[in-house]
Amino acid sequence: MSTDSISGTSAAPVVSVASAGSAGAAGGSVINVSSLVQQLVAATQAPREALISAQTQQVTAQISALGTLKGALATFQGTLSTLDTAGSFRVETATSSNETAFTATASAGAASGTYNVSISRLATAQQLLSGALAAATPLGGGSLSLSLGGTSFTVTLASTDTVTDLAAAINAAAGNPGISATVLQGSDGAHLLLSSSVTGAANVIQVAETDAGNALAPLTYGTANTVNYTQEAAAQDAAFSISGVDFTSSTNTVGNAMGGITLNLLSTTAPATPETLTVGTDTATVITNISSFVSAYNTLRSALTSLGSYDAATNTAGPMMGNAVLTGIQNQIQRALYAVVNTGSATYNTLASIGIATQSDGSLSLKTPTLATALGTNFSAVTQLFGGLGGVASTLNSQITAALGSAGSLTAAGQTLASQENALTKQSDQLDQQMAALSATLTQQYAALNTLLSTLQSTSSYLTQAFATLPRIQSQVGS
Repeated sequence: MSTDSISGTSAAPVVSVASAGSAGAAGGSVINVSSLVQQLVAATQAPREALISAQTQQVTAQISALGTLKGALATFQGTLSTLDTAGSFRVETATSSNETAFTATASAGAASGTYNVSISRLATAQQLLSGALAAATPLGGGSLSLSLGGTSFTVTLASTDTVTDLAAAINAAAGNPGISATVLQGSDGAHLLLSSSVTGAANVIQVAETDAGNALAPLTYGTANTVNYTQEAAAQDAAFSISGVDFTSSTNTVGNAMGGITLNLLSTTAPATPETLTVGTDTATVITNISSFVSAYNTLRSALTSLGSYDAATNTAGPMMGNAVLTGIQNQIQRALYAVVNTGSATYNTLASIGIATQSDGSLSLKTPTLATALGTNFSAVTQLFGGLGGVASTLNSQITAALGSAGSLTAAGQTLASQENALTKQSDQLDQQMAALSATLTQQYAALNTLLSTLQSTSSYLTQAFATLPRIQSQVGS
């Protein structure tokens, strides 16, 4: 019997599932367990992970879009503060007939009208000039207490200090309420100039020696001691009148004489020729505020359109296309813009009637001459159109406040998206845990199979070798 008839011309293992990276020798690893498990886990995890990732990206985009919507609404709402109440239209302007005599500014509450203003005296600050002193001669040691309007501070001099040292000590003293010291070098010697930075009759300068000595006595000054200084400027209050009513003020900036008006007194006026203060509605500011409202709305509209639009050319949808919250906000705004408001006027009761028109793309435009005519003809109606009950600006402000509030639609939408994001995070964590468990189970199973296959491979190798020896034995028997 030939060898081929018993064992064949070649022998092969009975079982072999070894990978390219596994050892084929008897007793070696048959399966690359780590690689196989990784591939199986990845194949199981990939579709579920892709789904969670896609959903997470979508929710994240929605959260970002909602933030953009909130920001756009808040920015727009900021422009409504100058229009959303009747009081916000009380923008007054004050004009002086002679701005070298006085200027004026007006605020809310200023009463329109024309008023005569006479200024007989300006508020001034006191200034004192000492007698001549030897510039380089020490003054003598001691201390001086200086006061201004009831607030005092102390400077102390060494026996070697000069008038220049005294001036420096005054200017650097802690608690100095506003006395500045300067040394003037005259032909007769040095002079100490004390100047108050505070106007008004009550703000007088006093200087007293406080060391119980008399070395610094030539530098003292007070109500009963005026011989050491010459008063170059007196501490005095301003005196003026408005429409025949007399006033005084410790400063030249007067904000309490006339409600809503601040006067800045600059020079005196001729006794028989008062200047004129004119207070009226600042129409230019109102027009600017309304123009800003139109611009702000156009910016808001652009943002809302971008969030909910669809670009057919690129087949790209906005992140909030078809979103009920966005649609609801847009509808509310449109109803407010096109509402007919009870302004008390049949002529000026809509935005269109005062020159605010809608363009073909949905944006607004303002015809300033039409608005100016409306303000000049019926200022009250324009006020009510924006800031009255049911007015455009007041309604928009209320709507946005409600939407952004704790119980508003935007807040509720944000809470829903946050819950969805948290749920997706939990799903991702759970998937990671499940895959870790699956990896452990498969590793255990394939490790056991690997051991079994390794044993079978060893047995196969042994049998192959055993069968290979049989022809030689039979050949020896036949001979």
